[in-house]
Amino acid sequence: MIPAIILFAVTYILMLVFSKFRPYIALASALLFIVTGMLPLGDIIGSIDFNVLLMIAGTMGLVALFIESKMPALLADIVMDKVPNVQWAAVAMALFAGVISAFVDNVATVLMVAPVALEICKKFNTNPVPFIIAIAVSSNLQGAATLVGDTTAIMLGSALDMSFMDFFWYKGKPSMFFAVELGALLSAIILAFLFRKAKSPIPKSNNRTKVTDYVPSILLVGTIVLLICASFIENKPDISNGLICCALLVIGLVYNFIKKRNISAIINPLKEIDFDTIGLLLGLFLMIGGISAKGVIAAAADLLAKAGGGNLFVLYTVIVWASVLISAFIDNIPYVATMIPVIAGLAANLGVDPTVLYFGLLSGATLGGNCTPIGASANITGIGILRKNGCTVKNSDFFKIGIPFTLAAIIPAYIYIWILYGNI
Repeated sequence: MIPAIILFAVTYILMLVFSKFRPYIALASALLFIVTGMLPLGDIIGSIDFNVLLMIAGTMGLVALFIESKMPALLADIVMDKVPNVQWAAVAMALFAGVISAFVDNVATVLMVAPVALEICKKFNTNPVPFIIAIAVSSNLQGAATLVGDTTAIMLGSALDMSFMDFFWYKGKPSMFFAVELGALLSAIILAFLFRKAKSPIPKSNNRTKVTDYVPSILLVGTIVLLICASFIENKPDISNGLICCALLVIGLVYNFIKKRNISAIINPLKEIDFDTIGLLLGLFLMIGGISAKGVIAAAADLLAKAGGGNLFVLYTVIVWASVLISAFIDNIPYVATMIPVIAGLAANLGVDPTVLYFGLLSGATLGGNCTPIGASANITGIGILRKNGCTVKNSDFFKIGIPFTLAAIIPAYIYIWILYGNI
């Protein structure tokens, strides 16, 4: 176990220090996990989240067609007509991403909303880095708002046998949706403060961009609708969302080829797929598979349980804030999957209702990824988009938005969940 922890820690330090080489560092570390046997050969395939990788590839290709159609430029014009300055444009885009992310995977949300934000930044020669980071962290926050917003929410819903509406009202009380929105309200205020110097006024204009083709927009909206519908299907294949995104990309490429009668109509959108981001995620999935196989995540869950002792409030507090810290560095899905049975056992031993502990786990694990640039797939995707657009993202750029945003979102949720569910 110790060698796995050391390799994992060294890898993360190197990725934070040498941000330009993150994909190569992650893949090299993953190879070491495999070669040394810390990740057994039989566990390699199971460690890779093919659903996320296929979603990224499919949606990136669709977004390339979407950008070419000039629809993001039109949406940017509409946003700019509605807000007074750059500050509120940034807040509006983050909130918009949050609304979509409550129903659609966080990575897909970032890929869909980022082009609009980039167009706004281009029109006013504004640094897009904070815009895209704000969109990514807002997407992560809202993933816990509904049953279909994130994989961890689906896992929690299954553990508590919750329906879609139970995320709004559960056991006669306001549920997780309102805890998340309370945090979203405060975090929106924090974003407004962080962008307080971006006061450049946005001139109003009647000359809006003309969209050249509405089919890519229809396909992108179709993606959102199908992802929402798929979330209600029980026992579907694990790669369902990825297959949906890739299938719609194929439709878009065929349409584009028929329209242009040129092989570049297929090749150019495929070139826009960010294989660096996909490589980074692949490496991270294998690394996390390695530490899971060596029992690191299970040991962390057991340690959390012991740290709480027999006091429910202390246990709740430990679970929330330790989940924030752990999820800042590892994918929250294997962590939550490990913690769910641990919490069930703890609640049974204490003779208490497990709801408050489960809700604390979901809020802490979901929001913890916003603390670091590599703590969540949405963050990695957003940074990949910025890199492809020639922008360098420093760790400090992410920390100064991600950390205050996380605190603003988790503190009210932490208090809210305990007040409503701590004594049932």
